[in-house]
Amino acid sequence: MIKVENLSYSFPQKDLFNKISFTLEDGQHCAFIGTSGSGKSTLIDILLNPDRYMYDGKLEIDPNCRIGYVSQFSQVEKSNEITVFEYVAEEFIKLQNEINLICAEMETSTDLDPLLEKYQQALDAFQAIGGDDYENNISKKLNLANLGKHENLMVSKLSGGEFKLIQVIKEMLTNPDLMIMDEPDVYLDFDNLNSLKNLINSHKGIMLIITHNRYLLNHCFNKIIHLENTELQEFDGRYIDYNFSLLLRKIELQELAAIDTEEIERNEKIINNLRAKASYDSEAARGKALYARLKIQERLEARRIKAPFVDIKQPDICFPSANELEATVALKVNDYSVAFEDVLLENVSFEIKSNDKVALIGSNGTGKTTLLRDIYKNNHPSIEISEGIDVAFLSQLQGEMLHESNTIMEEFLEAGFKTYQEINSYLLGYGFEEDITHQKIGSLSGGEKNILQLAKISASKANMLLLDEPTSHLDTYSQIALEKAIENYQGAILMVSHDFYFIVNCMDYVFIIEDKSIRKMSMRKFRKMIYANHFDKDYLELEQTKKEVETKIELALKNTDFLQAKELSEELELLIEKI
Repeated sequence: MIKVENLSYSFPQKDLFNKISFTLEDGQHCAFIGTSGSGKSTLIDILLNPDRYMYDGKLEIDPNCRIGYVSQFSQVEKSNEITVFEYVAEEFIKLQNEINLICAEMETSTDLDPLLEKYQQALDAFQAIGGDDYENNISKKLNLANLGKHENLMVSKLSGGEFKLIQVIKEMLTNPDLMIMDEPDVYLDFDNLNSLKNLINSHKGIMLIITHNRYLLNHCFNKIIHLENTELQEFDGRYIDYNFSLLLRKIELQELAAIDTEEIERNEKIINNLRAKASYDSEAARGKALYARLKIQERLEARRIKAPFVDIKQPDICFPSANELEATVALKVNDYSVAFEDVLLENVSFEIKSNDKVALIGSNGTGKTTLLRDIYKNNHPSIEISEGIDVAFLSQLQGEMLHESNTIMEEFLEAGFKTYQEINSYLLGYGFEEDITHQKIGSLSGGEKNILQLAKISASKANMLLLDEPTSHLDTYSQIALEKAIENYQGAILMVSHDFYFIVNCMDYVFIIEDKSIRKMSMRKFRKMIYANHFDKDYLELEQTKKEVETKIELALKNTDFLQAKELSEELELLIEKI
């Protein structure tokens, strides 16, 4: 259906792809992964609009291939005064009306041949997208996504997460041969994420989905495409098996690298001795020996294993060292209420201590972001931030905290950095090379913008962080780096997130919004709630054990104990077989 062969493409500032190849075939649900800024969205746009790009290589798409597409940026239009059913059925209704008009023309026309041809074309198009039973199919899909009760609701009344699901349903119902989605999971709450999983798994056609969501990655895909450092590799199988194959490769490569390093160091000593002797003895034989050893060294260096898919550098996220405060109250909220068209939160009260790490969860549209913003602005009579508490905010609306017309360099000069060299040195740890720092922020990927927000927060002196969906758009490597940064942070955190793994790995407890109120929930009860609603029996326990074994393998590799790493990998393989 789709074949990409030796495709290369570059921006003026950056090479994106270097002779990459892959195929997409019937029955494949493919996860498209890679670090932020590696070019995933650009590659998808090339597939959708090949005529817009000057690329090298070959791109073959079946001319009859119908492609459905869901963008990561689409948002509900509040002026869209049509029902959910009308929105989803738009293509069917359009073709149905066209068929009816042709039939009406045929009743009065004396020249039927061209009308019959038009009629047949419209009827073929209608049947190709399943038009004969479209009303029933719409109801089935809405029910599968737990949105059946919204069929007659105005689209403008939907939350952002619900609208995303409606878009997915709309595209799926036209029976595309290939369904492409760019981070469809961003900002979805737990229930909507589960609905998205059900929709993906119910789809019969080929799928190519950019996602970094570990829940979807572990439950939805039978093929992985991984783009990294201009190279791409395919893997037929589950994401969990792909990660295991990378781990085995990492053990193998590090063992080979250790042997090579020993050989390089031994050869370096011989070269130094030969150079020292050559400095006082110009005998030709010594010069030849030195030359031969230098050539050996070149070959050893050249064969050093390159592992673009294994040795991926995480950003060095390090939040400001908060002054260690006693566990005093950092934030007090008393009788807080907020309403737009409807009341979202009513008479809410809670406290957060100076070293608490708290996740704020709840369905889409329940007021989580509004509360976080009001705390950051600190001008609401119901909100009191204690003296000595400095607050930093990461917004899911990235343009709110970053000036997209600025270059990266300008943004950090405005943030208080003094010199170009200081900024380049600082941002290198976050994965931004010097040649990128003169790019406009608006040209960056969503993940790169979030990393920039995290870099700005890290450069501040904040001892309380308000994080609104901090993992959105972040690749899995950056998510893990952020988990470590939060674990080491000494201050208070209030975080809105729908990422179950992230919450469990980072937070002390949870505030859950229900019925316009907020209640505190222990992490144990939160695990139990998520377990009951979203996971198969024993899944979470196996995941936790798997993570512990992976941590032991990382420690063994750090200590160059390759024998132990291999033994642990066998233990890990048995665990993976049970998941």
